[in-house]
This record gives sequence, C-alpha cells and structure tokens, in this order.
Amino acid sequence: MDIATVLGYFGCAFAIGIPAIGSAVGCGTAGAASHGVMAKIDEGHGKLIGISAAPSSQTIYGLILMFVLLDKVKTAGPAVLGIGVFCGLAIMLSAIYQGKVAATGILATSKKQEIFGKCFAAVGITESFALFALVAGLIMAGTL
Repeated sequence: MDIATVLGYFGCAFAIGIPAIGSAVGCGTAGAASHGVMAKIDEGHGKLIGISAAPSSQTIYGLILMFVLLDKVKTAGPAVLGIGVFCGLAIMLSAIYQGKVAATGILATSKKQEIFGKCFAAVGITESFALFALVAGLIMAGTL
C-alpha cells in the first residue's frame, strides 16, 4: 500500500474519530449537568436526558463523512486526509460547545421549566455548524 493511500485511510479515521471524541466530551458535559439537576427536581427528567444526548449526533455526521471519503482513498489520499482532519475538527468543536450550551440550558431549566424550548433552540443553532462542516466535506469529496 502506498503512502497516499495510507494517508487517505488516516483521513477516514480522523473523519469519524475526531467527531466521536467531541460527542463524548459534549454528552459528558451535558450529562453531568443533567444529573445534578435531576437530583433537585421531581419531574421533567426525560427532556433533560434528551438534551444531554444532543451532541451524539455529531458522531453520525463523522460516520457519514467517513463513508463518503472511503471511496476516494485510493485516488486522492492526501486530500481525503485534509478533509477528514479539518471537517472532523469542526464537527468535534461543535459537539463540545453544544454540550456546554446544553449544560447551561439544563441548569437554566432547573430554575424556570418554561424556558426549556428556548434553551433547546440554542443547542440546535450550535449543531448547525457541524452540519455546515459535513456539507462542505461532502462537496469537497464530490469534486475529487
């Protein structure tokens, strides 16, 4: 196997691995906040669990990107590496910050249950940046 192909496989690994790290950090941050709040409130635990799981979707985006990049490994290995690393990093950061936004939304909801929907909107906005990175990666991969 030549070096360009090896670099391409590294790019595929980064495309899934880096977002998965971000999802783990984001879900951990939001999950820790939800546990603290669930100990203080008597109802509404399900929605707290749901918002804490929001950063997990970035791993799905990384998986999609990896599958698309796999087809390009043998013909454009170094380009696949670049797409995998930089799109993976963008998706990872989206997941980490989404976890932080979810955690603050969880804490705010513990004070005022009625603002949960507004807090979830900010979580969705933060996720949109992962989608932008995914779409950019798919477009770039399509031109290889």
